[in-house]
Amino acid sequence: MTGLRVNSKVILGKGILATTGWLLSPLSWWNDLYINFPIAYGMAWAVSLIDRRLFAAALLSSYWLTNIAGLIMLHKGVTPSHAGAENRRKNFRNDLIISLVYTAVIAVMLHLGLLRLPQEYFR
Repeated sequence: MTGLRVNSKVILGKGILATTGWLLSPLSWWNDLYINFPIAYGMAWAVSLIDRRLFAAALLSSYWLTNIAGLIMLHKGVTPSHAGAENRRKNFRNDLIISLVYTAVIAVMLHLGLLRLPQEYFR
């Protein structure tokens, strides 16, 4: 019975880790709008209170951190411990490419002035 309890705890833990990772990862079309971007924007706004020139760098960095954290959590949650290293590297490479594309979109939006500090929208 103890072995079953440990297994169900491991399975539940991996499920929670994978679900949280999927929510943070760039693998679903809606998560950036509702999860990653608001987290990154909030972190960038907080950093801009110290120095507003850091807003763009903080936004991109925070966005990357949420995506990377999500990818790692998803990877750890769904990958069995016996999965091959080659397959893990290929999946991670693909995830990294997706994150680069999303980051480029954010960088373009920053450059075009579509993303600004909250108080700059109301001038």
